[in-house]
Order: sequence, then structure tokens, then C-alpha cells
Amino acid sequence: MTQRAFSTINEAKANFDHVYVEKDPRQYFNYLGSLDYIIPHLAQPIFEQLIRARQETQREPVTVLDLGSSYGVNGALMKYALCYDALRDRYTAPSLQGLSSEEMLKLDRAFYLSWPRDPNVRVIGLDVSKNAVRYAQESGTMDVGLCADLETEDPSPEIASVMADVDIIVSTGCVGYVTSKTFDRVMTLACKGRKPWVASFVLRMFPYGKIAATLGRYGLETEKFEGATFVQRRFADREEMEAAVKAVEEHGIDTQGHETDGVYHADLFVSRPRSAIEQLPIQKLISVVSGANKPWTIGTNVLGRHGPGARSRARGAIRRFIAAPGS
Repeated sequence: MTQRAFSTINEAKANFDHVYVEKDPRQYFNYLGSLDYIIPHLAQPIFEQLIRARQETQREPVTVLDLGSSYGVNGALMKYALCYDALRDRYTAPSLQGLSSEEMLKLDRAFYLSWPRDPNVRVIGLDVSKNAVRYAQESGTMDVGLCADLETEDPSPEIASVMADVDIIVSTGCVGYVTSKTFDRVMTLACKGRKPWVASFVLRMFPYGKIAATLGRYGLETEKFEGATFVQRRFADREEMEAAVKAVEEHGIDTQGHETDGVYHADLFVSRPRSAIEQLPIQKLISVVSGANKPWTIGTNVLGRHGPGARSRARGAIRRFIAAPGS
């Protein structure tokens, strides 16, 4: 699938450009929070397991490159003993909404310094938003922030030198906005050091084959995690839901119980050298929580506007969740 096709699919998605250019993360959490954005929470334990596995192969701290890093949410969860709910509650707290961005930044510097930090992890963030990268680096959610559009331009010498240290490349939502062009440029630089691993959460409407083939040219084999998909967020409106269902079904994928329930679902792809896969396949390397059984609140969010069919399916899911042993 070409970049033009990616762009066509993206036309029906809700546009969040306005939240990524803010000077601090509050609008990011307020706006995406209203859509139950959950993918960083689900990715956190998986990234932790990959970091531990990579740490066993080297003496140095694991350097992680977060593609599409925005305000460093993934970085904060990898570096500090924090959970996603804690970040969401912080940035949506009414008492913090009236502060200036500089006042918020001052508080955040102290906030992150007050939390235990994993000494075995170093995080590099890459994003096209100057404001997001600046805030992430200055607040401490990233160790190094890089602002560049590798879809359209080669990296600067400064970026190139930083990329050579990367051990793991992660992304939780940028595939579809970036293509194999970005991965090709990143891998060219990263492979000058230790060969990196790549972990991508990809919405099911976007094919990953071309990116996997690109990674294959650098000696990485891609595994798809089977048996679970991962909820990203709720659809913003009925139009977005219908477009997503259509795009997923065009790839021959069944949407019943997934996108038809009102939420985006992503697949997890992990790319590593063949020797690492033979030693420990992805199905044994990681355990997951998919988020599919989250008891979404009906009537206070966008799912309530998708019609009686969607509401009926969602209520049935809640009843099954409540009735399940151990719930």
C-alpha cells in the first residue's frame, strides 16, 4: 500500500493536529482522554518486557527510540515508576488547567524528578512537533528529543549520531502517518551500532507488509503477536467508525467484536534477528493485556451516539465482564 493510500485512509480519522502543537500536554490528555485513549497503558508492560529481554544481551542501558513521541508519554512510562492513569489524572486535574505552560513545565520538572527512575533505560523521542519535543525533553520524559520529518527529509548529522545508539525502536500510533521511508532512514543509522529491535502497534486498517519488508533488508524478521489485539481509543463519531470498519474489512479482516464495538484495534508486530526469535519467540517473550474487556461507560462518551446496535453490544460486553469469574 502506498503513502497516498495511507493518506486516503487518514482522511476519515479524527484530526488531532491541534493538540500536538500545544506547548504542554494538557490538551493532549483532555482531548484524547474524552475518547478513552488507552494504548500507552497497554503498551507499557510489553515495552518493559522487551527492554528486560534486550538488557540481558548487553551491559549498557537500553536506548529506546520512540517514533511519534509527542510529549513523551511512552518515555515517562518507560523511565519512571508511573502508570498511565496517573499521568492522565495529573494533566486533566482542574487545579492545573489555569497555569501557563512555563508554570506547568516547572512543576513537571519537579514531578518527574520525584519518581524512581529505571537506570537501565534511556529514551530518545522523535516527532515533527517542535513544541511537543521541547516540552518532553525539558520536563524529563525524554533524555533526548529530536524534531524531524523523516518521511520527507534525510536526518541531520546531529540526529544521525544519536540514532547509532538505538537498541529498540517503538511506536504506538505513528504507522499510517509514517511509512517504510521513515523506518528505512532510521534503520540505516541505527544499524551502525547494535542491530535494534522494532515493536510497532499498528491500527488494523494499515498494512504492515512494506515496513516489515524494509526491516527484513536490515536483518530483522517480523512476528505478529497472535491471540490478542489492542484497543487504541474510541471512535470520535459514527463517520469515523464506519470508515474504519470499511478500511479494515477491505483487508479481509473480520471487524465483528472489534471495530464494530466502537473502538480502534491495533496489532502488535515485533521485529528481531532470526537468532533472537529462535531463542525466544514473541508468543513466549511477552504476555499482554489487550484492553478489549474494559467496561466502557455507556451514555457519557461517543459510543452512546453510534446507535442502538452498538450500545446493545457494549452493554452485553459489560454484563459478561461483570459476570466473569474474578471480575
